[in-house]
Amino acid sequence: MKPGLLALLIATACAGARSIPAAGGCGSVTVDPASLRAHVEALCTRFVPRDFAHPENLDRAASYVADALRSVGVRPREQQYQVEGRTFRNVIAELGPITPERIVVGAHYDAAGEQPGADDNASGVAGVIELARLLRAAPPPMRVELAAWTLEEPPNFRTARMGSAVHAARLARMHSKVRLMISVEMIGTFSDAAGSQSYPPLFGLFYPSTGNFAAVVGKWGQGDSVVEVADAMRAGSSLPIETLTAPSFVTGVDFSDHLNFWAHRYPAVMVGDTAFLRNPRYHTEEDRPETLDYRRMAEVVRGLHCAVQTVARR
Repeated sequence: MKPGLLALLIATACAGARSIPAAGGCGSVTVDPASLRAHVEALCTRFVPRDFAHPENLDRAASYVADALRSVGVRPREQQYQVEGRTFRNVIAELGPITPERIVVGAHYDAAGEQPGADDNASGVAGVIELARLLRAAPPPMRVELAAWTLEEPPNFRTARMGSAVHAARLARMHSKVRLMISVEMIGTFSDAAGSQSYPPLFGLFYPSTGNFAAVVGKWGQGDSVVEVADAMRAGSSLPIETLTAPSFVTGVDFSDHLNFWAHRYPAVMVGDTAFLRNPRYHTEEDRPETLDYRRMAEVVRGLHCAVQTVARR
């Protein structure tokens, strides 16, 4: 994710686009914060830097993710492609029965420059691995693809070289139908302190000042997807959930892998902690594993599990 007008937009969404929480829930599931932390620490200590200039570390990180998926009973595959004569790879796992439509949930495993990239985005990758474990234990009634993508960060952002761009393009070439795509982008920074959630001038007068929520972000025309995911996350976890639906042309709304699915007219949302609006360590060497809130990360994963199950049963 990159800074920009997203600051303004998420501020608007966090107070405005609420809906009534869904009744019931998705059953009781347990996510171990220690497991999330173990994955984040592995990615941030054993495979650094995880950027375009260090493809050998990206390869090792991809192998780690694949091994982690195997350890929870899921069979991953690699989706390889070439950039400047070098091979890069996405890691993709499929669960549930073969159905005409599918759900895609993913997170990028590369990091910006030589930073550890704990929140951005080892946290998202850890969440996807834990989501795989939950879905393996209780398979959804339709096909779900879980992905760990490479090359989201600059200099590849907003190019066809992004791993998620390759994934989305191949789905489109196969005429695959995607019911919903969820980009898991930074899910580890939370605070109960007043003033921990930042906004542009004046907007803080109207919107939450406490950074204790996760945000669901989508574009105009796909507001139903934002509401559906947010309501299911509220039903599946104890975490406050806020929403944003805004025009796709507004700078910032497409600052993650979901933009590549929008390019092929697939419905897609982003789930995250609002990045630089809350995390002062964003894209710095201080974005380290010990700074994350793993208990609330676990709540995000529980919410994502409920969202996937809810969308699959629609």
